Amino acid sequence: QVQLVESGGGLVQAGGSLRLSCAASGRTFNTDYMGWFRQAPGKEREFVAAISSGGSILYYADSLKGRFTISRDTAKNTVYLQMNSLKPEDTAVYYCVAEPSRVGDIVTTPWRYWGQGTQVTVSS
Repeated sequence: QVQLVESGGGLVQAGGSLRLSCAASGRTFNTDYMGWFRQAPGKEREFVAAISSGGSILYYADSLKGRFTISRDTAKNTVYLQMNSLKPEDTAVYYCVAEPSRVGDIVTTPWRYWGQGTQVTVSS
């Protein structure tokens, strides 16, 4: 059974940093894109970032460029999200995803595998 398990969420003050991790098990995702979405209270789920299998192609939500960095360690089957200069509006549940349906439309395409999510809360 495929599992994506996120970790690293928590409570942080505005301006602080967090690094989220997502460990995949049950199969290897070394040939697949992986990524992150988030959902804030009362809002729709939104795309955060994605990374290609080799790590050379990166996608970010325009509003997050410069503050968030996605990376992966293929040997560990793990993807990371480094979040800096956090703002209260970054408060959300962050979800790890893998295997997009269409690589050519990475932001809006459905993703096959989802983690359970990790809560990130940024206090002002």
